[in-house]
Amino acid sequence: MTIRIVGIGGTVNPGNTTEMALRLAAAQAEAEGAEVTIFGGEYLGKLPHYRGTGHDAEHGVELVEAVRRAHGVIIAAPGYHGTISGLVKNALDYLEDLARDERPYLDGRAVGLISTAYGDQASVSTLLTLRGIVHALRGWPTPMGATIRTHHGLFSPEGECLEEPARTQLELVGQQTLRGARALASLDSEK
Repeated sequence: MTIRIVGIGGTVNPGNTTEMALRLAAAQAEAEGAEVTIFGGEYLGKLPHYRGTGHDAEHGVELVEAVRRAHGVIIAAPGYHGTISGLVKNALDYLEDLARDERPYLDGRAVGLISTAYGDQASVSTLLTLRGIVHALRGWPTPMGATIRTHHGLFSPEGECLEEPARTQLELVGQQTLRGARALASLDSEK
C-alpha cells in the first residue's frame, strides 16, 4: 500500500523558511516511500476566508480531497504573535468539509508538526497551538514536533538546511509521520 502524506504550510513570502522546513520533512517521508503532496504558501494565500465573503464550494477542494485520501499530514506554521498564522489557520478551517466523512477531520491520520519563529518562546507556543488544533480535529500528533528557530542562512537558496539540529528535527518529523501513517493505515485495513 502506498502511504499518502499531505503537507500544509508556509507563508505568502516566496522562499520562506516555514515552507522550506515543511518540504524537508516531507522529502524525508517521500525518500522512505510515501507519496507526498504539498500545499504551500502560494496555494494557501489564494484561499478566501473559509465560509467568508468570496468563498464558494470550489475553493480548497484540492486540499480537502488530498487530506481525505491521506494517511498522514505534516503541518508547518510560522509563529505570529504567539500563535499560528492566519494563513495556516484558514487552511485548517477548510478541513471542516471533512466533518461528516467516515473518517472525520484528521481522524486516523498521523500528523507531524513544525513551528518556525525568530524566538524560542514563539516557536514553542506555536507548536502547542498546533497540537491543540490537531487534537480537536481528532488527529494523532507525532511524538516529535519540530520547533525551528529561524535566522538568515538557516537554509541555502536551494532549500538545504544548513543547521544540523534543525535538519535532524525536521527529518524526524517526516519519519515519524510516515511510521505513524503506516501503523494507522495497517490498523484501519484490519477492520
